[in-house]
Amino acid sequence: MKKRYITAVCCLLAAVLTSLCASLQAQQQRLAEKLIRLHVVANSDTREDQRVKLLVRDAVLETADGLLRDAQNPEAALQTGLPELERAANEKLASLASLGCEETASVSLRRELFPTREYETFRLPAGVYRTLRVSIGQAGGHNWWCVVFPPLCLDSSKVRAEEKKAGYTEEETALLAGKDGSSKVRFFFLDLAAKLRRLFD
Repeated sequence: MKKRYITAVCCLLAAVLTSLCASLQAQQQRLAEKLIRLHVVANSDTREDQRVKLLVRDAVLETADGLLRDAQNPEAALQTGLPELERAANEKLASLASLGCEETASVSLRRELFPTREYETFRLPAGVYRTLRVSIGQAGGHNWWCVVFPPLCLDSSKVRAEEKKAGYTEEETALLAGKDGSSKVRFFFLDLAAKLRRLFD
């Protein structure tokens, strides 16, 4: 009898956790559809390659800002502008050739699975996001992540205004700001779901 009771409780808890994870993932996906992340991957972890990564990031962000300024469809604007973005990245790399930089970069638009990430003024839960990915050389170094649309990477003082302009709900804004009292619990379960997804993908 006791064994059956424990089994029933475990099954109930599993059902509740499954339902909770599904609900949180749905919320994260609704949030994800309103933004496009930037993922810059350095050639390696040497100090010089990490410095180059940030210079390439700046060049790509500047070009992306121009492409997105009046865009009605941000994803389409970035897709159409991929050659321009890649050219900006490689022109920056070419300008560093005299310093011994021989790498080239490739730029693509894809969907990627990210862990929870905290920035200076906001945080993003784990999940799958549309991503502008910049891979430099062998792309074997540490990443640099942020958000290219809305342009939250450009000026942290404008983050809240950009969130409002992008049409985030109050609940989504609270989640981004970490002001929701249950945010830590939500992020824990979303991180857990992301780790499990990596295991089975």
